[in-house]
Amino acid sequence: MSTTEQRVAVVTGGARGIGAATAVRLAAEGRAVAVIDLDEAACKDTVEKITAAGGRALAVGADVSDQAQVEAAIARVAAELGAPTILVNNAGVLRDNLLFKMSVADWDTVMNVHLRGAFLMSKAVQKHMVDAGFGRIVNLSSSSALGNRGQVNYSAAKAGLQGFTKTLAIELGKFGVTANAVAPGFIATDMTAATAARVGMGFEDFKAAAATQIPVARVGEPDDIANAIAFFTGEAAGFVSGQVLYVAGGPLD
Repeated sequence: MSTTEQRVAVVTGGARGIGAATAVRLAAEGRAVAVIDLDEAACKDTVEKITAAGGRALAVGADVSDQAQVEAAIARVAAELGAPTILVNNAGVLRDNLLFKMSVADWDTVMNVHLRGAFLMSKAVQKHMVDAGFGRIVNLSSSSALGNRGQVNYSAAKAGLQGFTKTLAIELGKFGVTANAVAPGFIATDMTAATAARVGMGFEDFKAAAATQIPVARVGEPDDIANAIAFFTGEAAGFVSGQVLYVAGGPLD
């Protein structure tokens, strides 16, 4: 495949937040983008934003933790947009609670979406990447991978994605495929708004409080993460692999 042909990207959890911003950004970079989310109709706004700007996009409904749905989704993307060679594993859920209150179902749900989902998507897409001799995989980790009260499930999943990323980089590098992880800090999304509600704070107050702890003195926006993902998925990033980039407005230990 020549670099003049349009690359096809897949973004999971693309209906809103970081996923939507990433899908729009990759389309602006000249990619055709498959926007995958649990509810296909929820992807409509993201797809319309891309097509209104002259891009190519496809909404696909799929549960990333379901093997049959993932395989069907990737087959549809390949048939309607072309073989995907860029994958952003962004789909995620929160089921926060302290350990002694956390249900087994809440543990399993978070593990299934984040870790099993990234595994199934990467497994389904990698054969297209290997055939093309080019691939870019970006997994969404989190600053919570370093530990965060009330998120034993989410923290474990996001830390696990870092090990997953590094191993993909080792296994797939010889085929022209890179794998990297982006680990956001506090980003203003529906997810963080839900966290604010859970702890009984207004979202604006919640963001203001968070900003006081961030060296650049503001919380992040979805575009901040999309910018980092765009770099990792670019043609010029072929010698960057197995890395975890914290995009958090300052250093994290």
